[in-house]
Amino acid sequence: MSAPQPPLGGAGYHDVDAAAAARANAAWWSDAASQYLAEHGAFLGDADFCWCPEGLREADAHLLGPLEELRGSRVLEVGSGAAQCARWLRAQDVEVVASDVAAGMLERAAELDAVTGINVPTVLADARDLPFADASFDVAYTAFGAIPFVPDADRVHAEVARVLRPGGRWVFSVTHPVRWAFPDDPTAHGLTVQRSYFDRTPYVETDAAGAPLYAEYHRTFADHVRDVVGAGLVIEELVEPEWPAVNTNVWGGWGPERGALLPGTAIFRTRRT
Repeated sequence: MSAPQPPLGGAGYHDVDAAAAARANAAWWSDAASQYLAEHGAFLGDADFCWCPEGLREADAHLLGPLEELRGSRVLEVGSGAAQCARWLRAQDVEVVASDVAAGMLERAAELDAVTGINVPTVLADARDLPFADASFDVAYTAFGAIPFVPDADRVHAEVARVLRPGGRWVFSVTHPVRWAFPDDPTAHGLTVQRSYFDRTPYVETDAAGAPLYAEYHRTFADHVRDVVGAGLVIEELVEPEWPAVNTNVWGGWGPERGALLPGTAIFRTRRT
């Protein structure tokens, strides 16, 4: 079972030691794994590929490519959490490996393997230092994994580009950059800009002694493009999922009231040159 998380001492926007924050995030996601699945597991599914709180599924979007092509490919999930997306791919006879920095998440993945009868190979790994050989995958992806939680997302893209074969695809979903300017409130009260879009000061939660427990990093669209292009990747498509009327789920700052007016997710579909 996941360990109880330390009590929250404070939360706000301020600079934080990058290495300490990265360690804290790995521990936070590990400790919060069971609570996270209890809250969001029904929406995500045990063996389903959900890209975002809007509910866009890979079965409908085909952002990784046609299943017929994927079945002949080797696929990597980065920041997999409990590997629900990878489990869906495995159920479609796709060869996939799931990686995550949080041991607690991979423990939950093993439990879901047992529940579903679908076994996914998992690897405990930092997305900025992937333990795979160069050019060893045809496709890589992450659904809100890794990128928002490290201060140096350019390293994630560089590592993914390294392990992709030439022409390989990298698809990642992140919080839509414009959302950083708005409060984390899914109601109409969250429709007023409170921060500069250009303010990249991270959001940090700390314990009573001021040590980081959790950190999240904002990047503008230009930052994302710069990181991707700098890694030798070409952007093929940018998807901004609209909020579907049938989705009544509320997830943090995402929900139908604000989702009808503001984008909440950006999905980048890229390819290694």
